[in-house]
Amino acid sequence: MIKCITFDLDDTLWAVDPVIEVANERLFSWMQANAPLFVERHSVEDIKGRLRTKVVEASPHIAHSVTQVRLAALEAGFLEAGYPKEQVVDLVEASFRVFYDARQEVSFFEHALSMVEGLKKEGYQVGAISNGNASIYKVGLGHCMDFQLNADEAGVEKPHPDIFEQVLAAQNLRPEQVIHIGDNPVADVQGAAEVGMWTIWVNLKGEKWPGGPKATADVTCLSQIPAAVASINQRRRACL
Repeated sequence: MIKCITFDLDDTLWAVDPVIEVANERLFSWMQANAPLFVERHSVEDIKGRLRTKVVEASPHIAHSVTQVRLAALEAGFLEAGYPKEQVVDLVEASFRVFYDARQEVSFFEHALSMVEGLKKEGYQVGAISNGNASIYKVGLGHCMDFQLNADEAGVEKPHPDIFEQVLAAQNLRPEQVIHIGDNPVADVQGAAEVGMWTIWVNLKGEKWPGGPKATADVTCLSQIPAAVASINQRRRACL
């Protein structure tokens, strides 16, 4: 019997690109008022591109964490813009908070919230395993999810097996008792399957499977997930 269902977040329950675009716009509006030298020297593309590349090359050990990379990119940007080191610490903290808060303002895909709420009401333990830094509590999922683990907390990003195994250990679960649901064929499907979890591929764009072992099930609409979960739950390998 399936006991737990875990979800990826970005591009599984909402589209992430529009969220990040708005968050960056909010960040640069704040910069214009509070750190004009940064805006004179850098663009949004610098944060996502050159500055990000610079800090990841210098500190590859933080590459798994979008939070740590963003913080380091902001720090590098402020220093390049000419702000003194003693001021940079406060600027990084304040500017990241502006971005982070805006990053939590997501617009759920159709059926996303009601679907997760329905699975929780059915008695499943529900959680999130994400490479991003969205908070289930800030986006509005805290009432229907029991736990969350992201790459920053885990120290690795999906599809690394450790992030999935940390969830299994923390929740006292066996892999065959868990279904992981996500949009990424590698990070979500391959990663979860390699530790023995069941998988559901969220394919909202109706794309062709890119190759390799397929997910246990796939859906083209989030409303199909409860039926896919029920079908998997009937399979023999999903045992207590």
